[in-house]
Amino acid sequence: MAKLDENGLHKGSRTLLLVGVLFVSINLRPALSSIGPLIDMIRLDVGLSDTLLGLLTTLPLLAFGVVSTMTPLFTKRFGIGNTLLGALILLATGIIIRSAGSIFALYLGTILLGVAIAFGNVLIPALIKRNFPHKAGFVTSLYSGIMSLGAAFAAGLSVPLAIEMDLGWRGSLGVWALLAVFAIIIWIPNIKRIKRLPPNRSFKVAMKKLSGSVLVWKMAFYMGLQSAAFYVILAWLPAILIDRGFDASYAGWMLSLSQGTGIIGALFIPIWAGSRKDQRLVIVSLIVVELIALIGLLLPGLGMIELWVGLIGLVLGGTFGLALLLIVLRSNDAETAAELSGIVQSIGYFIAAAGPFVVGVIYDLTSMWNYALILLIILALVKLVMGLDVGKDRKV
Repeated sequence: MAKLDENGLHKGSRTLLLVGVLFVSINLRPALSSIGPLIDMIRLDVGLSDTLLGLLTTLPLLAFGVVSTMTPLFTKRFGIGNTLLGALILLATGIIIRSAGSIFALYLGTILLGVAIAFGNVLIPALIKRNFPHKAGFVTSLYSGIMSLGAAFAAGLSVPLAIEMDLGWRGSLGVWALLAVFAIIIWIPNIKRIKRLPPNRSFKVAMKKLSGSVLVWKMAFYMGLQSAAFYVILAWLPAILIDRGFDASYAGWMLSLSQGTGIIGALFIPIWAGSRKDQRLVIVSLIVVELIALIGLLLPGLGMIELWVGLIGLVLGGTFGLALLLIVLRSNDAETAAELSGIVQSIGYFIAAAGPFVVGVIYDLTSMWNYALILLIILALVKLVMGLDVGKDRKV
């Protein structure tokens, strides 16, 4: 008879659950990364300003901030499996509405898909802590890597789908609903593999304890600064490159390159960090590479756009995977991981939400993109200060 783990699953069931987790994960970025390369098409079609276009990236982050803290309320009531199923259904619905046609639908769908993705963002680390605690670094690397893979494909295919496949920007954004539907089909059989456990404490008690921890706040700022940099690049890198004379297709593929190298970072950095009790060396190494790449982009005379973009993607992918792993490593159990994930990502994404919007405002006021890159350099330095503390081996 096959040996069962502490959750009552044998190896085959754990493998199928991991496959389900990865199918959920690959859906957590295409709806976001597909928008950046299409910004110019949307601007020409509907006549929105850069500030309002920035909201297409900012609104999901605000949804992350609002919903993330409340996610444990849903899991305590419905369980992790059912909550994720509802999130996937909402994701498909939001993508379809965003592609419906009107400006109102564009923003409504963006909010709905942001809410859906927020649930996935919070609950996957909790599932890792619960079902794969002894392989947290490896499974986190797969999770963050597959997310980056989905982001890379969506960024690279957005313009070809819109132009070469003649789908237009609406059709190009809408095709990702099919991926969400496929994930729903894969996820449904996995719900029964996630055993529901009675909560050890109330939502109110958990939030009171975590919100009073300095470590939790520093983790939230680290997550927020990392995410702000990621979403600024996601939203505005194509526009920065187009402004420097490159065509839209090249700019889209450079965004895809950043997401592609992000896969490498997301795959290997969590494994490296997970093999160490103290993650400060990993954090410092990532910041150094990030600063080099941002300075390279800030000085266009240096050329080598592909190198700088690739390095930024590598670092941001790795930092994201590391931020998620830190949630797992700093938690004592799965329930704590869900609660910590919720509060850290909620605060973090409220911070991150300001990034694309502020950059859009700065460009509207100055018509220069260098200020955005200087902002990212400042954020990296602050992230270093936060990271030196959250990288220490301890629990919340």
